[in-house]
Amino acid sequence: MDKEFNNIRIRRKEAVAMEEVVSRYIKSMKIAAGLNTQRIFAAWDACSGAAAYTLSRYFRDGTLSVKLNSSIVRDTLYFQRDLILKKMNDYLSEDPLFTDDNRSVGFVREIVLR
Repeated sequence: MDKEFNNIRIRRKEAVAMEEVVSRYIKSMKIAAGLNTQRIFAAWDACSGAAAYTLSRYFRDGTLSVKLNSSIVRDTLYFQRDLILKKMNDYLSEDPLFTDDNRSVGFVREIVLR
């Protein structure tokens, strides 16, 4: 008995890694852009240490805009932007749910603090 998945026939007896199945599912359901955006927000929370001070986040065209509720935290993070950017992209490259081949939502190129 054959099953069709993402225009590729997979025989029941073929072994397919779970990572490959999840990757195919994300691409076939076209949810990679939304998932990538959520993973970028999670990377901000993990790498910046400012999750408690973050009011809102917005990501578009490689730019992450973050609105903070503390000017002191904003000024401190401003001088650490390059380090946070590198840590975030490293975090994303190790994340198995982040798909780096997505055209619309990829790695972070710039951080704007407000």
